[in-house]
This record gives sequence, structure tokens and C-alpha cells, in this order.
Amino acid sequence: MESFGTHDGPGIRLVIFLQGCKLKCVYCHNPDTIETSGGKLYHIDELVEIALKMKPYFGKKGGVTVSGGEPLLQSKELIPFFKRLKKEGIHTNVDTNGRILNHFTEVLLDYADLVMLDIKHMTEEGYEAITGMRNKETAFNFAKQREASGKKMWLRYVLIPEITNKPELLHQMGAYFKDFKTIEKIELQPYHKLGIHKWDALGWDYQLKDARENTEKEIGMAVNILEKYFKEVKIN
Repeated sequence: MESFGTHDGPGIRLVIFLQGCKLKCVYCHNPDTIETSGGKLYHIDELVEIALKMKPYFGKKGGVTVSGGEPLLQSKELIPFFKRLKKEGIHTNVDTNGRILNHFTEVLLDYADLVMLDIKHMTEEGYEAITGMRNKETAFNFAKQREASGKKMWLRYVLIPEITNKPELLHQMGAYFKDFKTIEKIELQPYHKLGIHKWDALGWDYQLKDARENTEKEIGMAVNILEKYFKEVKIN
């Protein structure tokens, strides 16, 4: 858990990182949350109590974000948690890769004031190279479902030079999402290597050791392109 988080949704937030993810992204900075085993069990009452203690700091914009790992693996268990938070007037947010869309997910998202959807890549080959899985369309189907609900959504996109930070991919993403009414902004996350030590600790091979960070010019180029399609472009 992270208290006073400022990069996981609007305002000051309590961020709860859940264990388990079906993807294994090559740049993941929380690789310790990928395995579905492990983690610490919390009762919903305990989580609600923690959130209520933080409520005075949330202000008008803040609240609770569930992240991971992939929080939607535990959609069924999160439904009563989000119901309780809504009764207490606490803003709810789901940070997801959009890989899971089932009945429990749909019910949970009805109680989510915001969804932050991580777009990995615009091509099937690129998606598989980054995540280790195929069928990128699951994330786009997830976005369509959220759009149909009329509820707020932010997009997130990791900028990796020569891999995801390419003009043609940025234009493709912008063209795909430009008519979505629920998207308030897109957050760009420039590539960094701050999580490599976690991969080493797990005994896993980090595959992007040769990747470099973006230059200011490259970041500026990405922003200039995406500003043509989105209401707001933010650099995290």
C-alpha cells in the first residue's frame, strides 16, 4: 500500500497494489506483483478503515486507487470493497491493463469513478513482444465497454524509444481514440530502468537492458502528436 500517492489518479490517494498479473511486461517496475501467489491478505473492513483514516487528506479530488499487478483478477472480491467506499463518499479508481472483462469486472466498474487503462502497443506483434501474450484487442474491447458506460477514463502509455515512441504508432493510437467522449486525458510515462533491481532480486532476466531513455526532444514530439487527438496530455 502507498499512502499519499499523487501519480495514480486525481488528488491525494491511497494506492493498493494487488498481487497477480497475467501479463509479464518487459519494462514492469513492479515485477514482484506478477506471480499470483504470495502477497498479504486483508479483510475488506480493514481496508475500509485505512481509507476512512485517510479521507480527510483526500479533499475533493482524492480517493482510493487499486493497482497491481492486475487488480481485475480480484474483481469479485473488490465489488463489496468499492460499494463500501462509495457509501462513504470516497472516490474510486481502477488502474488496469484491460486484460479481463467478465461479469464481475463489469459490476465492479459500475462502482469505479475512474478507470486508468494502460495501452501497451498498437500492433499485435508489438503487444506480444512487450507483454508475452497475444490478442491486444482485449484492451480495446475494454475501452469500448468503458466508453459505452459513459464513465470517466484516462489512458496510460509507456514511451520507449524505437519501440513504442514512434510517430506512426502515436498517430494510430490518437486516431483510434479521438472520438471517445469519456477519455479525459492520456498520461505518458517515459521509459526508465528504476525497477531493474527488482528483476535481479527475483532472478529474472531484464530484457530491456539495452533500451535507452527518451530525450526531451523525443518526449516533446510525442506530446505534440497526441495533443492533436486528446483533450490533455500529461507527462508522469
